[in-house]
Amino acid sequence: MLKEELEQFSLPDAPGVYLFRGARRKLLYVGKATSLKSRVRSYFSKDLIETRGPAIVKMVAEAKSVEYVETDSVLEALILEANLIKRYLPPYNTRDKDDKSFNYIVITGEEFPRVLAVRGKELEKKVAEVGATHLFGPYPHGLQFKEAMKIIRKLFPYFDTPFPIDSDMSDRQRKKLVFNQQIGVYPRELNKRAYRKTIKHLALFLSGKKKKLLAELEKEMNAYAKNEQFENAEALKRQIFVLSHIQDVSLIKNEFKEYGKAGSDYRIEAYDIAHTSGAEVVGVMAVVEGGEAKKSEYRKFKISRDVNNDVAGLTEVLLRRLGHSEWPFPKLIVVDGGKAQVHAAQAVLKQYGIGIPVVGVVKDERHRPREFQGNRALAREHERAVLLANSEAHRFAINWHRTRLRRRS
Repeated sequence: MLKEELEQFSLPDAPGVYLFRGARRKLLYVGKATSLKSRVRSYFSKDLIETRGPAIVKMVAEAKSVEYVETDSVLEALILEANLIKRYLPPYNTRDKDDKSFNYIVITGEEFPRVLAVRGKELEKKVAEVGATHLFGPYPHGLQFKEAMKIIRKLFPYFDTPFPIDSDMSDRQRKKLVFNQQIGVYPRELNKRAYRKTIKHLALFLSGKKKKLLAELEKEMNAYAKNEQFENAEALKRQIFVLSHIQDVSLIKNEFKEYGKAGSDYRIEAYDIAHTSGAEVVGVMAVVEGGEAKKSEYRKFKISRDVNNDVAGLTEVLLRRLGHSEWPFPKLIVVDGGKAQVHAAQAVLKQYGIGIPVVGVVKDERHRPREFQGNRALAREHERAVLLANSEAHRFAINWHRTRLRRRS
């Protein structure tokens, strides 16, 4: 459908994947949604640049049409999104293609294949190490990925031990395996044929081939029924029902946690200044997105020689950061300090006409967080991510400052 038709066209209030296409139907961007209706419309809101950043604004301006694929569940939308990104490499999804924080699912090539969640930075090494037979991803949504893996484990019980399931297991590894089998974390029986069939079904599901999987299960169920193996047939009937009615409420909840009001990963930028009596003044930016540190987007700023206090240094850093319109804008800015730092940040944002909320983290004499300044409501709502961002910025600033001092001496 053309962008102009969105006003008249009624998008479904259902989970799915949406695709923005440019000239000659070039795929620009793929996203997933709990509600296609509200998510797609959010791209045409007046505060898009504040909530999504200039790159997405540019993408929407380039787009000529929007398409969507409705899915039966949020989990399937998450899987379809990853498969489409991997297949087509849309430019506005792959602006972070060198980012190593995305998640992948690796299925090993062992006698009892393990299903491993692997970070991008470890992917190449892990694939070679375990002789992977299947690779799925990237999955860019950290919190939702973790919840998705919990749901997938219930649908297709699998092993994800840090060691292969074979005769070379140590006594300690074997005891740990048995314990986790007894409490229901791992499959209860080491039945090679049945387990490998489960992994085959899982691979079909992660490939987005649920219809083919259901057809295979139904065929198998009918064969059991025909041979009067009614217990096995009933077990498959239950599995077919569960796959057809996936319960993924936790994914919907985490979408709001991760995405905030607009639907992208909730991005927080934290700033800190470090110096020794005004010498070697440096500033840094740390990024937390979806509740996780995004270290590939950390930035360093050398401060002018005539700046020798935290507030002036913070002002300079923010002015230079906002000059990079190609970087995605955060939904929250965190500064180390109290009212003076918060007011300095707000003054810079006002100068640019940008309404990003600011939180200040005030520390006690032992440098432990004592209270929040600025937008306290958002600070409490995202407290863990705010404190992580602040801690990362402080660590990053101190390490870089010490490095510069060592070089000078």
